[in-house]
Amino acid sequence: MNSTITTKRPEPISLYEFLKKFPSEESAVEFFENRRWNGKPYCPHCGSNNVTSVLNDKPMPYRCKDCRKHFSVRTGTVLAESKVPLHKWLMAIYMLHTARKGVSSVQLSKEIGVTQKTAWFLNHRIREAMINRGGLFSGEVEVDESYIGGKEKNRHASKRLAIGRGTAGKQAVFALHQRDGGTRAFPIDGTDRIKIQSAIVENIKRGTTVYSDSHSGYDGLKGYNHMIVTHSVGEYVRGKIHTNGVESFWSLLKRGYGGIYHHMSVEHLHRYVTEFSCRHTSRYCDMMTCIYGTIDGMIGRRLSYKELTA
Repeated sequence: MNSTITTKRPEPISLYEFLKKFPSEESAVEFFENRRWNGKPYCPHCGSNNVTSVLNDKPMPYRCKDCRKHFSVRTGTVLAESKVPLHKWLMAIYMLHTARKGVSSVQLSKEIGVTQKTAWFLNHRIREAMINRGGLFSGEVEVDESYIGGKEKNRHASKRLAIGRGTAGKQAVFALHQRDGGTRAFPIDGTDRIKIQSAIVENIKRGTTVYSDSHSGYDGLKGYNHMIVTHSVGEYVRGKIHTNGVESFWSLLKRGYGGIYHHMSVEHLHRYVTEFSCRHTSRYCDMMTCIYGTIDGMIGRRLSYKELTA
């Protein structure tokens, strides 16, 4: 979703309309197959389109005549080996895109009728499919850093004494927002010059106009048209120079942290951040475009429960 987006919010699809559009498991399977194969199944193992339907073999309804392996629309995606019906998968994807501050695994389990453990696993696999595989940002890009973690006042007294104050015990996250495009965010090891400027070089094309605050990590940034606003003296906007776009992303993420998820573990933080950056990017996209993008992102990816809980 790095393509240019409009600034007009599309008409939302209500839950009633969504269920009317996909009323059954058969309609969901057909939707997934049409999106992946455009009506012409091909083998995900060898790429051959010399396939045949298999009767009475529901988990794997197709067989490749070349490599002789059985497969389904789930094969070779994050859906692989999942026993959750595709109708429920589709509902979960819809919910994760429509809920501005996210959907907890407890709430999702109640909505689609699965256990909390299954809903938690399902949520993370959808987030895995949301990971941005686009190229370098260009044009006008806002950058900012923040720390994700619980409030110091909420910690036990012994832990407050042990870890100190401020950013101690929190995880640094770096975010980039292309003004006519998308948002990308990910955890970083620190906010010193080396870490921040390495993240900029790896994600933003040279020569791009970069807007930031006056954090010391941006000092001496070379190869970019670097513009700064000084928040410490009350300066937040100077003409086109501001970081309001990326600040809106932080607002969304932190509201989701405090209001829905309450805790994001460090080992899974990158997926939670991906969810919010994807939602921030697609805020001007219609719902079906969001769902198409997530389904496309499922192909070629794998996330096992063992890997997730390692």
